[in-house]
Amino acid sequence: MSTSPDRDILNVDEAAALLGVSVKTFNKVLHSEDLPARKIGREWKFSRSHLIEWVGAGRSMDFYREGSEGSVPEDRRTAGWRIQRD
Repeated sequence: MSTSPDRDILNVDEAAALLGVSVKTFNKVLHSEDLPARKIGREWKFSRSHLIEWVGAGRSMDFYREGSEGSVPEDRRTAGWRIQRD
């Protein structure tokens, strides 16, 4: 499903398409991140502009930030990677 550029409020399918991810991936992010959304009745609704701002405000290094000094959370897929920081 493609999103119409003139729609300001999106449903889950349209929001996933806007971000270029599957609905399954989008739902994982919805429930694990601080995604700007509002649940109305049984459906989630998303502001196109707030989703774009949310993506723009993110930084890839935030993903690699350590939970406590010297340790990486075990549940991360990258827990075994060695990342050197300057």
